[in-house]
Amino acid sequence: MKRFYFILASFTLLAMVSCNSKSKKKAATISAEEMAAYKQAAGMFAVLPTEAPNPANPLTKEKIALGKALYYDVRLSKDKTQSCNTCHNIATYGVDNEPTSKGDNGGRGTRNSPTVFNAALHSAQFWDGRNKDVEEQAGGPILNPVEMAIPDEAFVLDRLKKVDAYKKMFSDAYPNDKDPFTFKNLTWAIAAFERTLLTPSKFDKFLAGNDKALSAAELKGMKTFVDVGCTTCHSGALLGGTLFMKFGLTVNYWDLTHSAVVDSGKYVETHNLADMYVFKSMPMRNIEKTAPYFHDGSVADLGEAIKIMGKAELNRDLTDKQVADIEVFLKTLTGDIPKNALLTEAQ
Repeated sequence: MKRFYFILASFTLLAMVSCNSKSKKKAATISAEEMAAYKQAAGMFAVLPTEAPNPANPLTKEKIALGKALYYDVRLSKDKTQSCNTCHNIATYGVDNEPTSKGDNGGRGTRNSPTVFNAALHSAQFWDGRNKDVEEQAGGPILNPVEMAIPDEAFVLDRLKKVDAYKKMFSDAYPNDKDPFTFKNLTWAIAAFERTLLTPSKFDKFLAGNDKALSAAELKGMKTFVDVGCTTCHSGALLGGTLFMKFGLTVNYWDLTHSAVVDSGKYVETHNLADMYVFKSMPMRNIEKTAPYFHDGSVADLGEAIKIMGKAELNRDLTDKQVADIEVFLKTLTGDIPKNALLTEAQ
C-alpha cells in the first residue's frame, strides 16, 4: 500500500511539473501579431552607437590612457580628496549613488551627479545643458570651488608636471605639441577616456534583429513605456539625453518629489522665463543602477520615480501594473561596465 501511494504521489508530482512547464511555455509564447506590435513600438528607439567620436578630439590609445589616469587622480582636486571617479564611480555605473556629491572640502553640491556612461552621446552636458560636450564639461568640476576647488589652471598643471609618469604620458598623447602640458590637453584627454564609456545592452540585440533577446514580459514593458507616452522625452538610442523639458508640466514637481529645495533649472543659467524648471531629459540607459533620481536625487526608488514622471509630465496616474511593466523593460537597458575602464591594481 505504501508503494502504491508513493507511485501515485510521483505521478501527481510529474503531472504538476508538466502542467507548470507547459503553462510557462505558453506564457512565454509571442504571437506574430504581438511581435509586429512590439517591433512597431521599438521604432521609437535606436541601437546604441559603438563609438562616440569627436573629429576635433581624435581618440588615440595614448590619449585615452592619459585620460583614464587623470580621471582617477585625486591630484585634480585642491586638497587631494576628490577625483572625477569620486562622484562618477566607474565601478558603480558612473555615479556615487548619493543625492548630491561631496566636494573637496566636504561641502555638497546642489544637483545630483549624473552617470558618465554614454554621456559623450548627449546633446549637451549638465542638467542645464550649459556645456556643449564632454570636452567642455571635463574642466568645469576641476575649477569649481564647491567641487574640486582647484584655484586656477596653472595650479593643477604645475602639480602634474612634477609627476614623472605624466611627463611621458602627456608627451605621448600630444606628440606634436611643443608644450603638451596645457589645461585643454588635460581636459580633452579626460573627455577622450569618457568617449569610450559606452554600455550596449540586450535591448540593442533586440533592436538589431534578435527577436529572442527580450522576454515576453520585457517586450510588454517596452510597449507600455511607448503607449503611456514616455517616449515623448525618452526615445532614440539613449532613451533621452537629447532635449530639455520642464519638470512638472502638469503639477509642481516638488509636490511629488518632496524636494527640500526648489531648483529653477535652466533658468539659473539663462534667466529666461521659458527655462524655468527646465532640465535635460536624462537617458534611461543603466537607470536601474543610477539611483537616486532626478536633478536633486530626491527619489531613491525607480518605481516611485516612474510614477512621479507619469503624473508630472503626462498627467497620468500610472497603475502599479504599468509601473512594474515599465520597470521590467528599463532593466533591459543595463549594460556591462567596460572592463578596460576599471582601475586595476597595477594602475
